[in-house]
Amino acid sequence: MTKTVCLITTGGTIASQKNASTGHVTAKLGGSELRASLGSRLTGVELVVDEFMTVGSFALSLEDAFALACRIRDHLADPKIDGVVVTHGTDTMEESAYMADLLIDSEKPVVFTGAQRAADEPDGDGPRNIADAVRIAASETARGLGVLLCFEQEFHAARDVTKSHTSRTDTFISAEHGKLGEVDGDLVIVHRRPVGAGKIPATRVEPDIEIVKLGIGTSDRFLRFAASEGMRGIVIEGFGRGNATPAVTAAAIDLVKSGVPVIMTSRCQRGRVKPIYGNGGGKTLAEGGVIFAGDLSSQKARVLLAMLLGFGLGIADIRREVERFGL
Repeated sequence: MTKTVCLITTGGTIASQKNASTGHVTAKLGGSELRASLGSRLTGVELVVDEFMTVGSFALSLEDAFALACRIRDHLADPKIDGVVVTHGTDTMEESAYMADLLIDSEKPVVFTGAQRAADEPDGDGPRNIADAVRIAASETARGLGVLLCFEQEFHAARDVTKSHTSRTDTFISAEHGKLGEVDGDLVIVHRRPVGAGKIPATRVEPDIEIVKLGIGTSDRFLRFAASEGMRGIVIEGFGRGNATPAVTAAAIDLVKSGVPVIMTSRCQRGRVKPIYGNGGGKTLAEGGVIFAGDLSSQKARVLLAMLLGFGLGIADIRREVERFGL
């Protein structure tokens, strides 16, 4: 039986070519050209192309990612569509995928993919990644797994995956959580199934959220400036278990008192934040109302907060939801 998969294209390296005169690599290929690059790799699958946009993912906003998630949801509502593949730049793919995962409530597979090498490079990785992603989207095995990210014959849960290398084609990893499965030729093999925390039926996202990354001796200037500029939320990428410099700790508590939700994550790549240390550390932050985000990365915590604020939740409800999604 032929399956129908919608291919939504957004640009990124997978759709990019080099300008011979300037040397700039820019997104320019549309969905029809990406579909043509597959040749005869796929059988039993009909591709329907939706050219959503053509940009580098570093230029996307939270509102763009939300509009993309809504577009995916609309295609999934069509009974003729069995699954969706999204081609996307790798810089922010994990954030767009996670936003879609938070919004979309469907058993049908949704698979994000892209490339690390431009479309006009002789050893480009884009066509194979698209073909593998389409195989997953057309597979009954992948139903109910949530939004996935497929790269280099592996696929990962949107919540867990992150880009780990600037240029290698095996850049995407899920750290200690591990991949969900792999594609071996025509086979889609699932090794584990994620435990989802639920969905957020938001009708908008809140874009005014900033991430503040800490280093030794970081001052409170960025936090206080963000607050003065009307930021609706702050995510701190702190030290270790979720600690901050004394100045940042004081500023974060002041922000919470003023009604601005502040979320703590860690700059460590593995493990979860937990309020343990006193004298201005994580325990002091938690006692001051800062919300600890488990093992969510700072970029995923920002997406989650944007969705929760867009849904209209107050700080108490945001705390409950962040702690639940961070498990």
